[in-house]
Amino acid sequence: MAEFVRDVMTPGVVAVRPAASLVEAAQLMRDHEIGAVVVADGQDVVGVLTDRDIAVRAVAEGLDPQAASAGAVCTSDPFVVGPHDRVSTAVALMRAHAVRRLPVVEAGLPVGVVSLGDLAEARSPRSALADISRAEADSGTTAWAGVGAGHNRA
Repeated sequence: MAEFVRDVMTPGVVAVRPAASLVEAAQLMRDHEIGAVVVADGQDVVGVLTDRDIAVRAVAEGLDPQAASAGAVCTSDPFVVGPHDRVSTAVALMRAHAVRRLPVVEAGLPVGVVSLGDLAEARSPRSALADISRAEADSGTTAWAGVGAGHNRA
């Protein structure tokens, strides 16, 4: 079983500036097939912006995604871990603060992200969450085909 964050994290960071539009952030998420980006001011991590943040905090509130900024919608001052922290530290932070992703920072610089899926793969590789985390991203065009009126599941 992996002991340190460096053993389970996804290396590399996809980041946007706080002034970036939500459209720019969403396009990066789409292009990299990820559900979140780090919001960074220079090299400093100032937030995490998820696809859910865009949907719930911006679109559902009627904000214009072209005009609204990542910095205005993201979760500010996120909890972070270092690559040499124990996996148990990441798990405890996620549990205590109900977050699914933690930026990994070393010497003040973002070097990766550890997600709930990363932890599931490391701790329970045969679990459903680990299977889902390993699966290729779905464009969403067929995921709900056949679901609707008259198609109730038994």
